Amino acid sequence: MSRILLGLVMLGCNVAVEDVHAFDNPITRLVNDRQGERCSGRVEVHHGHQWGTVCQQGWDLEDAAVVCRELNCGFVLDIPSGARFGRAGGEVLWRDVKCSGDEFALDLCERTLNDDVCTHSEDAGVECTGKLPAPTLSIQSRFYAYSTGEAVHFKCTAPYWQSVIDFHLYKRGVDTPLVTQRADPRQMMVDLTLSDLEISHQGSYSCLYRIHSKLGNSPSGNSPHSNFINITVLEIHTPQIWYNTSPEARPGWVTRGHGFNVSCSTQPQYPGGSFQLRLIRPNGTVRHSLPALTPSVTFTFSNAQSNNEGYYCCLYKVQTGERTFISRESQPLPISIREVDPVMSPVVISLLVSGLTFVVATCAILIVAKVYCKRVRKPTELERESRTCE
Repeated sequence: MSRILLGLVMLGCNVAVEDVHAFDNPITRLVNDRQGERCSGRVEVHHGHQWGTVCQQGWDLEDAAVVCRELNCGFVLDIPSGARFGRAGGEVLWRDVKCSGDEFALDLCERTLNDDVCTHSEDAGVECTGKLPAPTLSIQSRFYAYSTGEAVHFKCTAPYWQSVIDFHLYKRGVDTPLVTQRADPRQMMVDLTLSDLEISHQGSYSCLYRIHSKLGNSPSGNSPHSNFINITVLEIHTPQIWYNTSPEARPGWVTRGHGFNVSCSTQPQYPGGSFQLRLIRPNGTVRHSLPALTPSVTFTFSNAQSNNEGYYCCLYKVQTGERTFISRESQPLPISIREVDPVMSPVVISLLVSGLTFVVATCAILIVAKVYCKRVRKPTELERESRTCE
């Protein structure tokens, strides 16, 4: 009874064109002479205690879409003539079916009893996609970690189809596809390449395929999403390098026997990262390593000797999964080991300053004394005149 009421609501005033018994528990099926094609065939309905066909008159994509949905057969690919699927038996029961495309069953659509207007040569047919299976997503390399600027090559594999399909690569949480690839008919697998990776590309990825109807104005049908694959994207920067030593040493110099520190720094940091300090000398390269527990680490050398002389470079290294990522070398930092320069020692400088001060002071006193003596010995003009008068 509830089914009859629902049908009356959908049909409205048009219910008068058909006997109420037309809604008496109808069933829809697709009949095909070929085995194994459950979702393609001639449209038949069970009406009035018999099976019969539907006339192609007025039959369109919206009607066919309802059949595919009702039979859990996916989406419409084509609406060929029912004669293509073999000779029908019984009568042509319905014509002028009018569905909006949103109904869940064909018996909820408006229609008219045939009344011998159509023949079996005009039977309606439907070709549905069938229930679309999910594709399979794989990755070409055996790695799942990448650095910025690299490319990751996915492969999306779908079942065999005779129609044109598009493949789409999605990132979890993003509604629009990042990569789309059109496939040729009968092409089961395509490459979906995500180029110029950035930090924002890190995450989970899946693919799906979209089947296009053989009719240009038919809506497309999407498959379920494939399995998900996680990728990690690392941004490895070139580290900075600098050194500290005793303040009296010249720039780029370290006094023999004194201590000095070389520091390396970079951002961002990743678990398991480490800094490597390379000392490049004429007779070979020496390497030192420290875990990158903080953004900056310091290599300490307490007693500088000749074997500490050369060019120092910093590297940042991190291992993720089965891949090892190494940054570019920092700018080379030259360090020379020198003996204490006696000319420039603090004691010598102090003596030189004291001696120079003494010489300058002595010269100043002598000059003042000489000027004073000259003034005493030279008679004034008044004195000369008085001496002349005597």
